[in-house]
Amino acid sequence: MPFTEKLLTVPPPIEVAGRRIKRYHVTTDPAGIAPEVAQAAYTILPKLLPEPDGTPAATFVVLHRGGDDGAYLNAYSWVWDNVLHFRGAAAGQPVLGCPDLDPAHFITPELPWIGCVWELSPILHERDAWVRHILAPETPDIEAYLADSLPEGTTGDRS
Repeated sequence: MPFTEKLLTVPPPIEVAGRRIKRYHVTTDPAGIAPEVAQAAYTILPKLLPEPDGTPAATFVVLHRGGDDGAYLNAYSWVWDNVLHFRGAAAGQPVLGCPDLDPAHFITPELPWIGCVWELSPILHERDAWVRHILAPETPDIEAYLADSLPEGTTGDRS
């Protein structure tokens, strides 16, 4: 089977546990991710977030609905000024230790994986946005960072 990019949508930022969260959704379904899967993912999100450390409290997440029963939530949080903290959750994927095929039943596997090829697209953009809006300016601008997201389209689109 040849490789195909997936659809990328960018819901508005939210706040969870005192952190500002930029969101990316990845799926092959033009209708997007089912509301019950998204709700379950964002319910487990607080467990994936680090404690505050003085760095602007910002995170970006990638919620990915796989082509099978799997659903994945990757939380990348900025810590220690310029470091990405990662925690992930998975649902509906027995190979990752999920107890069933329910894409809304998330667990937090302790694997060293940071994402698949479709989930990694936002990382480069987010690195550059963090430098552009937080590290390079004399005064960090968290609002500008939150407004600077990878454009919707496919996971291979770059702007």
